[in-house]
Amino acid sequence: MPLINEVHDSLPYIDAEPTGPERAAAEALIMAELSPNTQTTHPSLPPLASHPFSPLIETELQRIENKDPLRAIDVSRYEALESPTTSPHSDETHPESLQNWREALSKAYISHTYLTGRRTNLALLDQFGRNAWLIGNSQLEAVLLGFEKELAARKQEIDLCVIERKNAQDAIGAEVQGLEEGWKRGVGRVLDTEIAAEGVRREILNSRRAGAT
Repeated sequence: MPLINEVHDSLPYIDAEPTGPERAAAEALIMAELSPNTQTTHPSLPPLASHPFSPLIETELQRIENKDPLRAIDVSRYEALESPTTSPHSDETHPESLQNWREALSKAYISHTYLTGRRTNLALLDQFGRNAWLIGNSQLEAVLLGFEKELAARKQEIDLCVIERKNAQDAIGAEVQGLEEGWKRGVGRVLDTEIAAEGVRREILNSRRAGAT
């Protein structure tokens, strides 16, 4: 005999489907038991662990909250650089023009380096991208096939569990109905006994009152 007896609150293959009024009455009882503040968790549950976000994620969440447009690509690096205004004697009259030229030259070097790297990457993508894409698709298909097999196995386990539960309930259905009928008959006999006892008690009281008079 198992140490733990399984108790099923619902026997769908034995109990009859509840009617509309019965279901409404049950839902009303459930709602009456629920706390008015459903947002409060049970006191026995541990507090939720905090998951602090990085400053970058915080900035992005703030952008989404403010509904600001996404500026993920800086298109200024693709724009042609304009030469600073200069003149033959600007180095003497305007020393800051030399600094402007240095900044423009630095930006040109950076753009050249970036575009050179992009060109190299595009050439590599053109040469090896197709094979890499096909290999990636093959790997994803293998992962998807594994998930589909696992899903099919879980569905089969659920079907077997449902069939086992149905067979178990069908096997004890007659016994449960017999016990229920016996319980109803027992309750009826108790009520009949209480009614008969009340009748005897009243007769005794009436007899005592008649004898007293």
